Amino acid sequence: MLRRLALVALLAAGCAHAEEDRYPQVADAYLVKRDGRLLWAGRAGERLPPASLAKMMTALLVLERGEPERVIAVSDGVASETGTRLGIRPGEKWRVRDLLAATVIRSANDACRALADDLGRTTQHFVELMNRRALALDLRDTRFADPCGHDHKLQYSSAHDLARLAEEVMRHPEYLRLAEKARAAVSSADGKRSFEFDNTNALIGRYPGAIGLKTGHTDLAGNCLVALAERDGVRVLVVMLNARNRWWHAVGLLDRAFAARAQ
Repeated sequence: MLRRLALVALLAAGCAHAEEDRYPQVADAYLVKRDGRLLWAGRAGERLPPASLAKMMTALLVLERGEPERVIAVSDGVASETGTRLGIRPGEKWRVRDLLAATVIRSANDACRALADDLGRTTQHFVELMNRRALALDLRDTRFADPCGHDHKLQYSSAHDLARLAEEVMRHPEYLRLAEKARAAVSSADGKRSFEFDNTNALIGRYPGAIGLKTGHTDLAGNCLVALAERDGVRVLVVMLNARNRWWHAVGLLDRAFAARAQ
């Protein structure tokens, strides 16, 4: 408790102007919004690897298409996916909604790849769809090269752009419903294979009002986070890229932002 209060006091020490980097110890880049209004930011326009925060765009495209009950055949590409995986196999049939749940909650790269290959027909074409949508959202410091967030020299985003992307995906109640689940279970369309998994977001079920939205980690990107929490009708959005201490600083920024509403 004392450590948490100390962090809140540290963050409160410099909160006068949002355009200034008041908390350089937090992350390589960060941004904090309360009810859509920018509170604080540091290097929010810097282009950095987004890790699995890129999955927000994949999820957005899937949600915008609709058809959550549609059954798809898993592509061969899932066999080559590395990192966090659900364990699905090429040729299996899964519902879109279950693959989306695994992508959002577990950040499963094989589930993400299955969705991308189905919607785009090829990974390359899906990446083109991602970049077209980014252009439509005016994400000027974002370029996608991989649907699931693997490190790639041509893939980057910024805290500012990721906050804008988060605000767009937040418009979909289904995404929020998934993102705030502490644990979920999914099954293949034939019911023969099932998986249970925990949310990668440590704030869910632990931080009062936490809703989501997405975690990410790669060797190049470090620990990344888009955190959303709501209390008494007030929503706070935090974006951090290469966070020094992801959960510790997320809690401090959220606490400070909620406290600032009375100022």
